Amino acid sequence: MSVRDSTAGITARTTARRFDPTGTARDRASVSVVIPALDEAANLPHVFARIPASIHEVILVDGHSRDGTIDIARTIRPDVRVVLQNGRGKGNALACGFAAATGDIIVMIDADASNDPAEIPRFVDALLEGHDFAKGSRFASGGASADITPLRHLGNRVLGIAVNLLFRTRYTDLCYGFNAFWRHCLPHMHVTCDGFEVETLIHVRIARAGLAVAEVASVEHERLHGESKLSATRDGLRILRLIVRERVRRGAIGHADGWRPPYRELPLAAHDGGVGADNGRSERRVAADDRCTHVGRSHAAQADLSPAG
Repeated sequence: MSVRDSTAGITARTTARRFDPTGTARDRASVSVVIPALDEAANLPHVFARIPASIHEVILVDGHSRDGTIDIARTIRPDVRVVLQNGRGKGNALACGFAAATGDIIVMIDADASNDPAEIPRFVDALLEGHDFAKGSRFASGGASADITPLRHLGNRVLGIAVNLLFRTRYTDLCYGFNAFWRHCLPHMHVTCDGFEVETLIHVRIARAGLAVAEVASVEHERLHGESKLSATRDGLRILRLIVRERVRRGAIGHADGWRPPYRELPLAAHDGGVGADNGRSERRVAADDRCTHVGRSHAAQADLSPAG
């Protein structure tokens, strides 16, 4: 694989192939932003305000929130697509969001305002340079974190060293949720886990697939409101077990579309009287009054990525 620090300009290569985003892909790449959320109503105004103005679509994946997260999201951004995850946990939420996304490029960020959406253009630039996957790093040159605790920092470092040794990577940050990738990465990622181990699963499987990875320096801010759902001990053990399973795994990880979960998408705010759409593995069934909002969106032009406002 190839890992590049996009801030320092240092590239470490082995045998990774490079994606060549020529023609339409380079000139008109559309960007979907997937945001998993559980009771993040107080943080969403800060997140949405920083999303670049010409993003193709914003997909909020709601994890059974009780604080009005969906209502707040729709009030701030009426065009937001709201997906209801079919299970529980961040991994399942992201999988539902990835399945719903129609953009050429998919960006995953957290809903707690710790990730700055204004950094998205730098991730997109790394992909347009020819990388398959742009991986955020708080510990690459130019990155930082005001949120990580000493225990989580230690665990991240130890687990990162293990992954680098076992999978011959040079990751500087293993457990960070700000990433972007071309949609052709989805079958290789094959997100089938439920919890906070999802970032590690993605990073390991991208490495095993031999895809080209660029590390993009990112600044993580403190969560503004509420408390994190992550448990350093419980989730650290889940990550460790996942690393072991992936290291001993032999053969393919499953059918190319076998990871896609069923999910339900609510009609856009302008169609509140409609019925939500149930989405299965074999086909996407969209409510008749909502179908017009999805046709032709996958090739929308992406000319301006400056922050909104």
